[in-house]
Amino acid sequence: MDVRVISGSAVPPAVAEVLAGGPAVAVVADEASVPASWDPAGSPLAPGIGVLIGTSGSTGEPKGVLLSTDALRASAEATHRRLGGAGNWVCPLPLHYVAGLMTAARAAVAGTRLSVVASDLSELPLAPGRNYLSVVAAQLHRGLEHPDVVASLTGFDAVLVGGSAIPADLLERGRAAGVRLVASYGMAETCGGCVYDGEPLDGVRIGIGEHDRIEITGDCVFSGYRLDPDATAAALHRTPDGRTLRTHDRGRWVDGRLRVLGRLDEVVITGGVNVDLGRAQRAADAVFGPGRVVLLGVPDERWGTRIVALSELPLTVDECRARLSGRLEPAAIPRQLRRVAGLPRTSTGKIDRRSLRRLWAEGS
Repeated sequence: MDVRVISGSAVPPAVAEVLAGGPAVAVVADEASVPASWDPAGSPLAPGIGVLIGTSGSTGEPKGVLLSTDALRASAEATHRRLGGAGNWVCPLPLHYVAGLMTAARAAVAGTRLSVVASDLSELPLAPGRNYLSVVAAQLHRGLEHPDVVASLTGFDAVLVGGSAIPADLLERGRAAGVRLVASYGMAETCGGCVYDGEPLDGVRIGIGEHDRIEITGDCVFSGYRLDPDATAAALHRTPDGRTLRTHDRGRWVDGRLRVLGRLDEVVITGGVNVDLGRAQRAADAVFGPGRVVLLGVPDERWGTRIVALSELPLTVDECRARLSGRLEPAAIPRQLRRVAGLPRTSTGKIDRRSLRRLWAEGS
């Protein structure tokens, strides 16, 4: 069968149709720029697949993630059970981003209302009954700076925050203001968030493998990558317990909750010292705000890897180093800083580290 390509306002009704037994869809940002590797009009999808959607593409080209209708439904139902019951959803996120897609899926499964609103959180409508909102950390950070937005946020029964590492002080600030924040961890391959506040949703099992690799088993796990059997075999394992995703993230259990430490490829060696760039970035986000100053490891003849920073804030390298001093070991503090008009992001709103590395190399 061919795959119908959809975007924007066509996504919510199409997802509802998929969950009612209709044909599969490919969800994209722009129908004119479908990744050629997805071949949407070519090879048929396996029975039971409901949605083809892209990975974030923050460290490479987006892969086509195949999500079954059963996985979408299991994720939506588990979310509502964890949050206290079915509710209306407000979505200020792109609908081709899995977090945005899942607001449409949850509303469709529950038969509730979905409101797609502006990304600046300037309009946050509430409907009768329970109400839920899904945002990324950068949106929450900006929203908490405006009292009228904070007042609107406190009206929700839960505000999911995901998409990237979430600074602890950002959660503390929001909760102190009366916002019912829930830190969400997941990815396109798990139908979005599958761990809330460090606790797996019902039906989700988390394992910690070699090198602290997070492994996720459950009904919400994807069915494979579109036309990429090698990548599928590397990431997806079928066990007696179900499908297991071997993620690229590191984590460990702390007081019975999953703590995400960063990506496996974020540990670099500079001057013979191991630096966890994931931890360093969390410190930078806590000091400067999510995604305002980004730390990178770049090749260096003397140090092996040199820690540098790109900033959209009016900072000097000395100011940056001084503000991070005491929060990070000396080896993790950036040796250079460059100002940029804006940090490049993927279509899903994440910092595009691949583009950042290219940007740094072009300026060398």
